Amino acid sequence: MSLHAFLSRRVVTPDGIKATAVLAENGRILDVVSPAQLPAHISVTDFGEAAILPGLVDSHVHINEPGRTEWEGFRTATRAAAAGGYTLLVDMPLNCLPATTTVAALEAKRRAANGQCHVDWMAWGGVVSDNQEHIESLAAAGVPGFKCFLIHPGIDGFTMVTERELRAALPHLARTGLPLLVHAELPGPVDEATSRLAGADWSKYATYLQSRPDEAELSAIQLMISLCREYRFHLHIVHLATSQALDTLRAAKSDGLPVRGCEVRGSASQRRNLSTLSASLFRQNPGRPDAVQMRAAGPQPGESRTTLARASRGSY
Repeated sequence: MSLHAFLSRRVVTPDGIKATAVLAENGRILDVVSPAQLPAHISVTDFGEAAILPGLVDSHVHINEPGRTEWEGFRTATRAAAAGGYTLLVDMPLNCLPATTTVAALEAKRRAANGQCHVDWMAWGGVVSDNQEHIESLAAAGVPGFKCFLIHPGIDGFTMVTERELRAALPHLARTGLPLLVHAELPGPVDEATSRLAGADWSKYATYLQSRPDEAELSAIQLMISLCREYRFHLHIVHLATSQALDTLRAAKSDGLPVRGCEVRGSASQRRNLSTLSASLFRQNPGRPDAVQMRAAGPQPGESRTTLARASRGSY
């Protein structure tokens, strides 16, 4: 593809909506310039009043192919993304078969995607109980980072990791310089809470919410910050669900630790009004009522934003 300009009277830029031109070559944007600055004899497409705006990135998607394409595969996931204005998806490693925990599995996913995709995509690598020796080769093969669970992920084929297993993996991870995305809940508090709810009605969301106490998340975050301090890897806490963790995360960032931030799960307060739900719909790390407080709590004056809010499609 040669040099090409895309014109519109409504180009969305960091400085507002302007009548301007997007200059591109070989699929890459070179600049955003005034139409008067365009080189002579350049190929031009004028969209008139149709808006041109940056594509969105969804960093937490479950595409599930190969192996569970009936849940959602590349064709439907990327088609839906394109319809919604997303131009890049980053796929989580656990739902496909095989899980994306080796280079061979990553290549199988790439072969499955070939010829099906309407937008760009990448794949997170997985950190599981026994793939420590694959982490650096996955990084060399192009994954942008890694995902792990400190509790059972709710699906077969992708194992949680213990502190001992993390200690075996983290030297490899730190050498890559890539982030580790962590589902931060420890099983102990969840197991204890679940045992106390043996006679409860598990078709109610409130019961499930009680089975995932704040302490499970708080203790997991404290563990990960301790390991981050020791191994100096980039840490990202996914779908944060308790505001009680904010001070801990702020303190870690103030200490100079590479804590990259956290997504915020939506509030559960509205869902509490749903009297009965199928237990099979429940996912790990529930949105809690205090998630709304997190939005009000940060960032503090002079502080960089700690949270990345995102819509969750049955987030794991």
